[in-house]
Amino acid sequence: MKGRSVILDEIAGRKAAALMVDGRLDDLFIDPPDDRPAPGAIFRAVVDRQVKGQGGVFLRLPNGSAFLRQAKGLHPGQGILVQVSGYAEPGKAVPVTPRLLFKSRYAIVTPDAPGFNVSRAIRDEAERDRLLEIAHDAMAGAMNHLGLILRSACDGVAVEAIAEDIAIMRGLARDILSEPAEGAPDLLLDAPDAHTRAWRDWAEPDPDEVIDRPGSFAETGVLDAIAALAGPEPLPGGGSLFVEPTRALVAVDVNTGPDTSPAAGLKANIAAARALPRLLRLCGLAGQIVIDFAPMSKKDRTALDQILTAAFRADPVETTLVGWTPLGNAELTRKRERLPLSEALAP
Repeated sequence: MKGRSVILDEIAGRKAAALMVDGRLDDLFIDPPDDRPAPGAIFRAVVDRQVKGQGGVFLRLPNGSAFLRQAKGLHPGQGILVQVSGYAEPGKAVPVTPRLLFKSRYAIVTPDAPGFNVSRAIRDEAERDRLLEIAHDAMAGAMNHLGLILRSACDGVAVEAIAEDIAIMRGLARDILSEPAEGAPDLLLDAPDAHTRAWRDWAEPDPDEVIDRPGSFAETGVLDAIAALAGPEPLPGGGSLFVEPTRALVAVDVNTGPDTSPAAGLKANIAAARALPRLLRLCGLAGQIVIDFAPMSKKDRTALDQILTAAFRADPVETTLVGWTPLGNAELTRKRERLPLSEALAP
């Protein structure tokens, strides 16, 4: 199965979407097995109490609590509109932000961040000028504090499609922002489901095919690919990559396999660095990531850092390379934008 294929199906009665690239599972969305708040949902929340020493406050949601960092100036009982920014760790409050985003396939409307911007991935100046002209026309008469970002998927797309997308997001932003901040906690906008996220986020480039029928995961090998994630990831040259979540962090181990050449460690580490973003993305793993690379010379760390940076720059989940520990392990931090696969697959 060559090219980009989007497969829409269900897992345990919940919507799921898979992106296959040249027959290999590249990305996966699965709706959560319960009603926990998912990233993108917008709530009216009520300030509950401040957390001294952490610079944040706990908020009351309709069915639980949230935590807001950098909450200077807020007081208990105050209402505020917030958006869920990630999944909560077990036993912790839902992370939220007051910076709302209204994101669709082609456009992101940005309240309190005025101005029109085009994705830097679009480099052709004539195309950037065309898109900015569309933006100005589509946002004419909008509230002054609304900004707009045109996503890379806009490149070459017809004016009508982009303008319609902007109009929908602009209207949604107007409706949500017109809601009073004061009042009982309430869900104002639910998070997009897996099928909607696939339509929104896998548009660059457009898929070669979209398969939307019951049983398509089994027919196209998606279920087999998901099952294979439980084992080690084979690397070119016979090495392997193990990704194992613990309560405190995600441990990653790189093995060279049968290769005993002097460059075996570096070759395995380069292959692992390129494979790791996909594995973390598919497994929904985030937080603190500690990588035990195969033995290599310290002078090779600079080259490996560059490869890691490039690999994670292309990944949609925000990841920060922290550095190297005294024991020679690499450390990363990764935003919890996805539910761990083990939880997403729960019946």
